[in-house]
Amino acid sequence: MEVEVAGGHHRKMCHLPLRSFLLLLALLPVHLLAYNGDLDETVEHIKIGGLFDSAQEDAELAFQYAVEAVNNEKLSYSNYQLEAQAVRVKYGDPLDVSKKLCRLLKTGVAGIFGPSSPKSALHVQSLCDEKEMPHIETRWDAYTKLPTLNLHPHPHIMGRVLLDLVVAFEWKDFTIMYESGPWLPSISDLLKMYDPKGYTVTVRQLDLKLNGNYRAVLRRVKLSEDKRIILAASIDSMPDILQQAQQVGLLTDHHQIIITSLDLHTIDLEPYQYSGTNITGIRLIDPEEEKIKQVTEFLNASQIAKTLELTDGLNPAKMRVETALMYDAVLLYAEALKHLIGSDPAHLLEPLSLKCDDTTTWKNGYSIINYMKSSTIHGLTRSIKFDHQGHRSDFLLDIIELGMAGLEKVGVWNSTEGLNFTRKKEQATLALDDGTLQNRTFLVLTAISPPYGMLKDSPVKLTGNERFEGFGIDLIHELSLMLGFNYTFILQEDGVYGSLNRETKKWNGMVQELLEWRADLAITDLTITSDRESAVDFTMPFMNLGISILYRKPTKQPPSLFSFMSPFSKQVWLYLGGAYMMVSMSFFILGRISPKEWDNPYPCIEEPEELENQFSFSNSMWFTIGALLQQGSEIAPKAPATRAVASIWWFFTLIMVSSYTANLAAFLTIEQVSSPINNAEELAAAGGKVKYGAKRDGSTISFFKDAEYGTYAKMYKYMMDNVDLLTSSNPEGLQRVKTENYAFLMESTSIEYIVERECDVTQIGGLLDDKGYGIAMRKNSPYRSALSEAVLRLQEQGVLTSLKRKWWKEKRGGGACSQSTSDDGAEELGMDNVGGVFFVLFVGCSFASLFGCCELFFVIAHRARRHKVPFREELMAELRFVAKCHGNTKPVRHRKSSSGSGHNSIESGAMDSTAPSAASSKQDISAGGEGGGAEGHQRKQNGTGNGKSALNGTRKVTLDD
Repeated sequence: MEVEVAGGHHRKMCHLPLRSFLLLLALLPVHLLAYNGDLDETVEHIKIGGLFDSAQEDAELAFQYAVEAVNNEKLSYSNYQLEAQAVRVKYGDPLDVSKKLCRLLKTGVAGIFGPSSPKSALHVQSLCDEKEMPHIETRWDAYTKLPTLNLHPHPHIMGRVLLDLVVAFEWKDFTIMYESGPWLPSISDLLKMYDPKGYTVTVRQLDLKLNGNYRAVLRRVKLSEDKRIILAASIDSMPDILQQAQQVGLLTDHHQIIITSLDLHTIDLEPYQYSGTNITGIRLIDPEEEKIKQVTEFLNASQIAKTLELTDGLNPAKMRVETALMYDAVLLYAEALKHLIGSDPAHLLEPLSLKCDDTTTWKNGYSIINYMKSSTIHGLTRSIKFDHQGHRSDFLLDIIELGMAGLEKVGVWNSTEGLNFTRKKEQATLALDDGTLQNRTFLVLTAISPPYGMLKDSPVKLTGNERFEGFGIDLIHELSLMLGFNYTFILQEDGVYGSLNRETKKWNGMVQELLEWRADLAITDLTITSDRESAVDFTMPFMNLGISILYRKPTKQPPSLFSFMSPFSKQVWLYLGGAYMMVSMSFFILGRISPKEWDNPYPCIEEPEELENQFSFSNSMWFTIGALLQQGSEIAPKAPATRAVASIWWFFTLIMVSSYTANLAAFLTIEQVSSPINNAEELAAAGGKVKYGAKRDGSTISFFKDAEYGTYAKMYKYMMDNVDLLTSSNPEGLQRVKTENYAFLMESTSIEYIVERECDVTQIGGLLDDKGYGIAMRKNSPYRSALSEAVLRLQEQGVLTSLKRKWWKEKRGGGACSQSTSDDGAEELGMDNVGGVFFVLFVGCSFASLFGCCELFFVIAHRARRHKVPFREELMAELRFVAKCHGNTKPVRHRKSSSGSGHNSIESGAMDSTAPSAASSKQDISAGGEGGGAEGHQRKQNGTGNGKSALNGTRKVTLDD
């Protein structure tokens, strides 16, 4: 049919349904306004065609409204205006789409938008490519190629978004559920993460043949116990999938789900807001943006909406991505048209009437596509631009999470900066501030383990929480007052905390109760281990401790026969003996080389042939031992060197004797105790002389099982070879310690509690490891942060310290053994205690020896110069005499008689020594070396000895230096 418009121009229209015809009538006022007031100047209309199925009413409305907006703004300066040609097609029917596309091409359209069906879109792409007709898509498609241009973010880039989310959430194992093949390109990067030693990725397809019944697949995911799920499905299937997932138990507070659809905000999520499930999604548009609201308002008020009978209107919060992309596609097409016309104003756009059964093409088609690919606009889906392949790879996404208030924006993602969480710290599941624990009721699992959980002693029967008391009970009570939750205690009857069976991969005890949802929290002396951390979550430790040894108290040791040697260690006694021998030898040697130690043995003899030394070897030993025992001796050193040695030895003996006396008093008054073991190494080396064990199915035995240290591995093998030494509880281990020669390995805090009440046992050695107790809960529990912060606050306020003092030292007989703590006794003194005095002794003896050698060299040099003999000869003669190391007499050297002087001068190498004679004459005797006594020796043979000289009192004997 033909429609006549102002100006007398006739536009030949294709045969359209009545509804489309009415739509065109509604748009006539818009077209009439396209004239600039001059009725003689006409406006050229450029037709663009849109292919929409029956479910795309919103997209069709956006397509037509975008054309209206463009005509009012974008091309107002030119002679061109767009004309919308919207055609309804059957979804997934390529034949119907092909027929209606050919009709559109015959009308002379300048571009084709849509359709949404993947099957139909392939035929449209092929035909538009053949006719060089611009083709614009807004659907999810990973295989779009030029000249077709797709405004939807490319699925491979969407895969990067999912990968960044998985890495940010630190998922090591997860399940991917996808709806159909087109979703696989977006999860290809996630599949590459699979690593048997790292990431575990499970892929399951939602079977479409079951007509929307996905429960079988969802149930298999539930039984796999995988708590992290990525859901890749269309938004139309999403409500059924979520509802059925909730029915089979996949939407709980320990599950995390990432939904890949960009339209998550368009469906009703209220049934899942209070399930506690962490549901994370992504969206391309922000419903809160003012531009979205304005466009929606204009769409709902426009004549187009009334023509399409959209009685409910369009909700900005429910706008789908496809609708926004269609609006942006028309804006982008108009922007490209504007640049094409602006680059060549004289260029005429002449759309052709194309037939599908010939080879004619439109020459301007590829030009428009190229301008679209190079243009950048800001539309409802924010910034729109393309890479060289025509893919939309640079875009901005919002990261949203489902909370109790609905969907909340928690971060953004873009292709340049990646993922960036923008939510504030206080918005992140913090129960202390947002009250998420308020009025909740928890089942708290505990066990009978003093002092953490105990049954009250009461003459009447108690029920409920009143039955229990202890450190853990009080801690839960304090947390409930701070966080506002309620609690009910249940008892772990078998007292097993939880260990993993490596073969069956099953847990037992408290951990199993948490995993099977029979309890919400567990508190006792439950150690935080890597195995347990992989199955459940823990709060921060409320108590730090380590493994130690519980053993009976050491017995008192009977006095030893040689207990008088106890004040010094064996090393000190050996060093003391060595010092005694060193000093004695120093006296002996220095006495021989020091001239002042050589005396005339008979002062009444004027001309002695030999000199005598008091420091013989035996006398040196006697002088040293006398000084050491503080008794002294009749020997007194005369030379400076020997006096220096004597002084430093007396100082040494003063310190050593005082130290010995002081420590001996402690050893004689304090009874020593002895224990067969003092640490884990001695226990392991005892070879079974002292039996030892631990609690079976506990963290202590697990520590030894996984230990790589040789001693601990040896201890584990011993305990496994003697399984009868393992106990079922700590009280059983205590009883065996008290009645047998048995050592029990357990946590240090429990040992502290026991030794406060059992005075015949004690802790042996230090800690074997370092760990902590925590409150356990199910994996990925939303309460973990709140409980951990509350525990930290109780620690900072001193509440935990007060509770420990209450239950360790005050309640239930605490402090009974605090007054009976045994004294550790006196310790023997080692070289670390008295090493300094040995050093002083060594330095003093070295200095005295150096001084004695210098004195010897000085005297020999003086004697050699005076008697005109070589220094070397005199020195060697003296050294040969000293080297004999025996005898305490030395012949006088260089004796020389002179009668004319009235005195006899006997010259030797000794130092001055004056002795009285019968005639009160002064004798100056000089001692010589071994060779210097030759003359005297000859005189002695001739019968002229010292006795004769003594009778002739007229001679004066001089010892000359």
